[in-house]
Amino acid sequence: MIADARDALRRRIAAVRARSLAIAAPLGAEDQCVQSMPDASPTKWHLAHTSWFFETVVLQPHEPGYRVHDARYAFLFNSYYESLGPRHPRPQRGLLTRPTHDEVQAYRRHVDAALLAFVVRADAATWAAAAPLIELGLQHEQQHQELMLTDVKHLLSLNPLRPAYAATAPDGIALHPAAIADGPMRWVDRADGIVQIGAADGPAFAFDNERPRHRVLLPAHRIAERPVSCADYLEFMADGGYRRPELWLSDGWAAVQSEAWRAPLYWSEAEPAGWQVHGLQGLRPLRLHEPVCHLSFYEAAAYAAWAGARLPTEAEWESAAAQGLLTATGEVWEWTRSSYDPYPGFEPLSGAVAEYNGKFMIGQLVLRGGSCATPRGHARPSYRNFFPPGARWQFSGLRLARDAG
Repeated sequence: MIADARDALRRRIAAVRARSLAIAAPLGAEDQCVQSMPDASPTKWHLAHTSWFFETVVLQPHEPGYRVHDARYAFLFNSYYESLGPRHPRPQRGLLTRPTHDEVQAYRRHVDAALLAFVVRADAATWAAAAPLIELGLQHEQQHQELMLTDVKHLLSLNPLRPAYAATAPDGIALHPAAIADGPMRWVDRADGIVQIGAADGPAFAFDNERPRHRVLLPAHRIAERPVSCADYLEFMADGGYRRPELWLSDGWAAVQSEAWRAPLYWSEAEPAGWQVHGLQGLRPLRLHEPVCHLSFYEAAAYAAWAGARLPTEAEWESAAAQGLLTATGEVWEWTRSSYDPYPGFEPLSGAVAEYNGKFMIGQLVLRGGSCATPRGHARPSYRNFFPPGARWQFSGLRLARDAG
């Protein structure tokens, strides 16, 4: 039984690590080195950082005699772990032309070989301590796989040639959200009552921010069956949505003015083509039946106000999703009206990975559901994503809710 678990984990390590390389495969070395903004990271950095995580969190503490590939990489590829030492500044990751693309690939091979060998030979006590960290590392790498796609999309959108990341989708990688059912918005009525949200205790993986499972009292409300579509959002724009301050939160209206927002990120209007959007397949006509995405929280909240609705709380969203009442989840991350706060009784992980989630529980909003860029099987109803309210470069959209009555 233990041997089967180790074999399964080895296969999973190989599959997850290979998917990162598959995402990078359509990109040249030049593409992989550039950083388009401080919030994004170069593809090469993502590939190195996810290797650093396994090396630093799993191999160095648990593999006797492990040989660090290059001691300098601890400074270059640490992201935000204060307990693990100083770091290269995040806004300057695009300056790391060295190590080269080939050297980062060699780093990954070194870590992969050591990690796969470790899974085979670790004794029972070491395995018990390290196996949860390996799983955390795999989930962490899957998060970075989504970031690789969103970051390179932003990067290529700034190139005057508007190049495509890929003309066709690499195997198992979606390049844009799938179409959703169009037509009038249908609503799901929810009675008031107590619901349970959060990940249950048990062997299934969940991040620490999904626990503990707890009870929440929900008032009666309605939640939209599907996300808001591009066609829906065009009506908001045509009705002066970006010119009407009464629809916007104060900080949102300030962002509209200072950033000159007139449409979602990556949208552009040209005659006679009409609205176009830059995507991972390059510039293409806007698809009306896709969920609208690349919205900030401010834009999502303004649309909801215009529609005579509001954004759902994360408890409303999760309880409906867990019961299978929502369609088209997993196409775009859906902004909620919930601040990213700890659940009652929250306990961070121990050791260095205590910094994984809890330290960011301030000034952020929760998104739910996953997106087309999220690796399949990675998200679940209790999954809590989070970003500051002005973030637009993720595949972020919205679903409406209303109070009952």
